[in-house]
Amino acid sequence: MEDNNKVTRKYHQKGTNGSRTDRVVVRNFESADYPDVERIFIDGLMEMVPDTAFRGLKHHPESLLLYAAMTSNQDIVVCFIATKSFLLTCLVPLAVLCARYYYSRRVVLGYLERAKLTDMGDIEGHYMTTPDSCLWVAVLEGSVVGVVAAHALRGEAGSVELHRMSVDRPCRHRGVGFALGRKVLQFAADRGYLSVVLGTTAYSPAAHRLYQTLGFRCVGITKGYATPGVSRSVLEQLFYRVSHHHYRMDMIVHKTNTHSQH
Repeated sequence: MEDNNKVTRKYHQKGTNGSRTDRVVVRNFESADYPDVERIFIDGLMEMVPDTAFRGLKHHPESLLLYAAMTSNQDIVVCFIATKSFLLTCLVPLAVLCARYYYSRRVVLGYLERAKLTDMGDIEGHYMTTPDSCLWVAVLEGSVVGVVAAHALRGEAGSVELHRMSVDRPCRHRGVGFALGRKVLQFAADRGYLSVVLGTTAYSPAAHRLYQTLGFRCVGITKGYATPGVSRSVLEQLFYRVSHHHYRMDMIVHKTNTHSQH
């Protein structure tokens, strides 16, 4: 039986020098961890800016069509006539990409401020004082390199949400995210929850592979998701558009799969 406060796992990976073992320790959050947790959370969140602005573009054909219309030959001619500058005319497509980056960053920063005013500004009070929530850190080679939280969903009895998962970039692909995810599943199993859910607007294939490897299945996608902190102004709706992927793990299935592996 694993300790509820700490779990230590070894992950074997095949590297350039053969097999490598990474020892990941997942334990409850302590107040001294806050600077590392804040840094990892902010860094992970800011990675969403280029992810949304650029990688996400190919997932939204309706936006591509709109931008194509904005930079059509006719509009380019009008722009050239108005500005009498070939350089400025050629910069129109670049301006569209810059606008996507600007509004993606604006939304992410708004979401960050919202998080600081709620759970991430008072981790101990929000996660560590009740039995239906917790926040853990992953420690690798003596340093905090990852974070994840879980809390019971108020509007959905029997479900707990995996929340705030982030791993330090230099320590990815070393089993840290997997260990954090497993800790949340253990938390849910120990408390008798029926399901674990999570939502993500990430377009990174690695993030989705991690959830699927843990056993989650995508149960829906919300197109044009309104990220908390979005003002929903015309320009934000034009240049910031994301899809929200909903994942679920049924704990009965998880227990069956776990037992079959032993």
